[in-house]
Amino acid sequence: MTAHPASGPATGDDPHAREAARDLRTPGAAPDRELARILAFTHVFARRKAGRVAAVPGGFAVLNDRYPASHDDNHLVIPAPASPGDAVRPEEVLRAADEVLAGRGHRYVCVDDDALGAAFAPAFTAAGYDHETNLVMVFRGVPPADVPRAEELTLEELLPVLRHDWREALPDLPDASIEQLARRVEERRRGADVVRFRGVRDGSGEIAARADLYVQDGVAQIESVHTGTRHRGRGHARALLRALLAEAAGCEPIFLIAAEEDWPKDFYTRLGFAAIGRTHAFLRL
Repeated sequence: MTAHPASGPATGDDPHAREAARDLRTPGAAPDRELARILAFTHVFARRKAGRVAAVPGGFAVLNDRYPASHDDNHLVIPAPASPGDAVRPEEVLRAADEVLAGRGHRYVCVDDDALGAAFAPAFTAAGYDHETNLVMVFRGVPPADVPRAEELTLEELLPVLRHDWREALPDLPDASIEQLARRVEERRRGADVVRFRGVRDGSGEIAARADLYVQDGVAQIESVHTGTRHRGRGHARALLRALLAEAAGCEPIFLIAAEEDWPKDFYTRLGFAAIGRTHAFLRL
């Protein structure tokens, strides 16, 4: 396995990187082409923000030694194989995860292809991994017009909110790990040509809801949508999502990724998003 720094979108001799760059820049309305562009977007974003990229059987790994506690910054990505006969075996990926993520407190593998992810599930479950399926959801409505623009949040404004939210979600995690999970947002600024941290405030001026917006080559992703616990049920997330959709108007597609077994997917559906694909994630702590 080889590794190299990843400070930009260069593809070098990596076939997965070349394929992702090509797919991202190839528009098309067919569902399979649309899904391919979206997955290529996620690959390019992951590579650009990574500290290091390593080749692994069937895909690549992104690593960042500054944030070893962050699953998002230290994981394996297995794209869809060119043909069923080219599919990597799950045992190869399990070995690669143990090797590449040695020294991390987790093993995390993301599989883009629905059929391949389902085929991996028995072996990964037997190896002690939890299995999650995620929906790739594309906005099918008309972006709203004349809505208030969401506020751009600086890192100085965002970091205290992230520390609070992570501590609330993971009360037993060491302070050093909480700091990593908060500060990893700094790396996202390298992931796409346009990276915006947006938020809406309540009547007292406190940040009530927040989300990220990434834009690259005409594709837009809405990510990390979160409403503070004491602000929920008051329409803040809806207002924020509508503002982000207005801001991303003209991009095609506009997408987000939601856990299949969790309730937010239903909220996104009501806003006009529709599922066009499914990916798989395997995590062992």
